[in-house]
Amino acid sequence: MKKALKIGIITLTIILAAAIFLPKKEPVHESIIFFPLDPDVHFKSASTSLSLLPKAAKPIFSVQWDTSSTLDRKAYLRQDISFLFSTGRLQSKMGKWQLNTDKIVQKKMAVGKQSTLFQAITFHYAEIHKKSGPISSAQTMSANQLYVIESSNIPAYSFKNPRTAREEEWKKRLDQVSRRIIENSWRKGIRSFSIAADKYDVFPLTQIIFSGNETLPGFSLQETNRIIGNLWEGLYKNYFLGIKKRNGTSVEPVGSTIPMVMISKDKTHLLVLFEASDGEPILLRQVIEDVH
Repeated sequence: MKKALKIGIITLTIILAAAIFLPKKEPVHESIIFFPLDPDVHFKSASTSLSLLPKAAKPIFSVQWDTSSTLDRKAYLRQDISFLFSTGRLQSKMGKWQLNTDKIVQKKMAVGKQSTLFQAITFHYAEIHKKSGPISSAQTMSANQLYVIESSNIPAYSFKNPRTAREEEWKKRLDQVSRRIIENSWRKGIRSFSIAADKYDVFPLTQIIFSGNETLPGFSLQETNRIIGNLWEGLYKNYFLGIKKRNGTSVEPVGSTIPMVMISKDKTHLLVLFEASDGEPILLRQVIEDVH
């Protein structure tokens, strides 16, 4: 009996020792990291949609915001992140990641009280692990926008493209408000960081939507893909997950302005300039790597 007990204790000790010294498997965390794009992998579909929901109570209205994407195969990691801007400022964000899947679907509802230009932009990403060869990735983008008009004497209504003179006037008005907000924040940032604006080509993030063979001015398709991938890697870490301010604190991005992407004309780097919700200018910088 004692001998059997000793054997049992020795066996248990060996098992415990093995448990202690076996290498631990690192947990998988969501991430967007640009790897060289796999030419054999592509997205079968990718979409972002915005639609006005039936009104519940004046003056509140609700907008349904959905994203969906399907890869042509299951990927080691699938992840989509999406931003919803309302008249120049970030109103909401959503992100989802999943292992060993081909499809990501997200749904969220946004609310408003006054006439608004909603702009949504989504980055669809896949990290590809094959049995042999290096890690690669696949990426695409989708976007949508919706004008919601709130009036005191009629129910809220929406349109994507104006069909009447009244809708044309509303579009012009809301476009001007949005443009004024992001341009004022951009000029404030230019002054704050002493940036020579004439040395850059400037684009609002909501206008950089590449889902096929589009290219940035002066760049090849391969260069454009790398720039877009690195841009969204940086936006995920430094905008989506939180904005790091100059005093070292981190704040949520909601309420910040639409980022302005500034690509240097000498093709060496890009800047991302925006204003946090408290009005502080924020500057991000990325080196443009040579793809050759």
